[in-house]
Amino acid sequence: MSIFRDLMWYFRMEKKSYATGVIILLFVAALNLVPPYVVGVVVDDVNQGTLTGGELFKWMLWLLAIGVSIYILRYIWRIFIFGAAFRLSKLLRNRLFKHFTNLSPQFYHKRRTGDLMAHATNDISAIELTAGDGVLTLVDSIAMGGAVIIAMAVTISWELTLITLLPMPIMVYAEVRYGNLLHERFHKAQEAFSTLNDKVQENIAGVRVIKAFGQENAEKKEFETLTKDTAHKNIEVAKIDSLFDPTISLVVGLSFFLAVSVGGYFVVQEKITLGQLTQFTILLGHLIWPMLAFGWLFNIVERGRASYDRVDALLNIKSEVWNKEDAQKEVPSGDITYAIDAFSYPEKETSALQDIHIELKRGQTLGIVGKTGAGKSTLLRLLLREFDVNAGDIRIGDTSIYDYKLRWLRSAIGYVPQDHFLFSATIAENIAFGRPGATMDEVVQAAKLACIHDDILHFEEGYKTVVGERGVTLSGGQKQRISIARALLMNPEVLILDDSLSAVDAKTEKAILDALKAYRQDKTTLISAHRLSAIEHAESIVVLEEGQIVERGRHDELMAGDGWYAMMYQNQQLESLVEQGGGSDRGDAKTASLPDSAS
Repeated sequence: MSIFRDLMWYFRMEKKSYATGVIILLFVAALNLVPPYVVGVVVDDVNQGTLTGGELFKWMLWLLAIGVSIYILRYIWRIFIFGAAFRLSKLLRNRLFKHFTNLSPQFYHKRRTGDLMAHATNDISAIELTAGDGVLTLVDSIAMGGAVIIAMAVTISWELTLITLLPMPIMVYAEVRYGNLLHERFHKAQEAFSTLNDKVQENIAGVRVIKAFGQENAEKKEFETLTKDTAHKNIEVAKIDSLFDPTISLVVGLSFFLAVSVGGYFVVQEKITLGQLTQFTILLGHLIWPMLAFGWLFNIVERGRASYDRVDALLNIKSEVWNKEDAQKEVPSGDITYAIDAFSYPEKETSALQDIHIELKRGQTLGIVGKTGAGKSTLLRLLLREFDVNAGDIRIGDTSIYDYKLRWLRSAIGYVPQDHFLFSATIAENIAFGRPGATMDEVVQAAKLACIHDDILHFEEGYKTVVGERGVTLSGGQKQRISIARALLMNPEVLILDDSLSAVDAKTEKAILDALKAYRQDKTTLISAHRLSAIEHAESIVVLEEGQIVERGRHDELMAGDGWYAMMYQNQQLESLVEQGGGSDRGDAKTASLPDSAS
């Protein structure tokens, strides 16, 4: 029953709803005692031959009034108790979603999407059931059961009541035992569902890759294995769940046997009347529900306990990135200064970056190049505070980025990541994601700067075209340019392009860079790229190798040297000439001339 103690914070928050519902429940329990009393009186009057038509009509009216009253009151308490339970699920889902948005990327590197979805659906539904049906069964089983036992003992015979309740300890022991087993098995069943949920989400998101590699049958077999495991663990839960009702029925049957046999003897001995025995058996019938409710309560509580533990553990995870207490609430602006002595990812011993010192004047462009895994994306993500520097600092203007509130820091930065994520919404809504209140003219202007406007007009519904999940209906180049338009619409103080021109042809790349240069004359831009033509216009270029700067300077300065940059630039120029000489025009045709589906 510790789940109720854990939920006490919410019961206090909704004390009016729960108090009103519980009071009405108690009143209903009291009203339920009246019909057995009426039946007992009528049976005794019939047995004694004193029942009149008027007397019978009076008792019938009483029963009708009580039935209508119970009907209305049951409707009312359901609104109060179940309404509060629904509000709890809404509160927990909102709290969980907010918590997800505040957690750092490190958390999502460790946790699976399907598992997190299972917490927000199945687990919270189980907690809602505890706060609704759990409270109902707890109060109703205690109130109704207690009222029935008191009525039987006080108004009929305490001896017969005591004898009838002798089998009850069997039920209590069995239900405690079943409850412990249920908690353990339900926890495993929920974990299995999380794994299954994650597999479904992963396969739907990666269906094109699965089909491309012809792995449909392999994935089906793996999914079948997971469904069997989930079904098996849920059947194990059902096996325990199915023991509650038979156990309770057995105990109730024993109680009825004792009531009828001993009660009949008491009638013969004239210790009670026939009407009282009838009333007693009806009251004992009313005791069936509290017994069933008590067993169901164990079921609900153990499910809720397991789910609350899972959700609570998730909510107690702290983000590795947080705001200082005195953090500033203003949009940062000014020169950008990197002074990183060393940075390593959490739980990694080797440094991802070391001895990084860069000064970038406001309005300039920084180009970051290097081999795959050299640390380009890491350098950019540190500016966004996706991770915090271990030793060193990053400043915008004269202020450390750690002295700004995260919300304000990130509002100053437009970020176009390597993994271009688009939402299942219209193209216009995707572009306006960072500025939902932007006008259509502003959306179109951003699309023109990103060289995606003409492509959008070719779609049947234009800017109202709904893209599929993660933008699966668009080509790679189109997704990149929509992502760039989304960042440009924010008109950020700092724009980060993390290898965001890799899927567009050379002609489109030049058009985008020319537009950026004209549009962002007084704004700072950071570009990482593998194709060096994307950064040759930058005022400052750094070459990274194994997390360290091995070359720096302008394009012409680096070309004058004999380093990696000059060699790579010459190789890329030769590759471009070979492609053009082959007559295939692949430099432009890869994405510009072919249909979008082929891009």
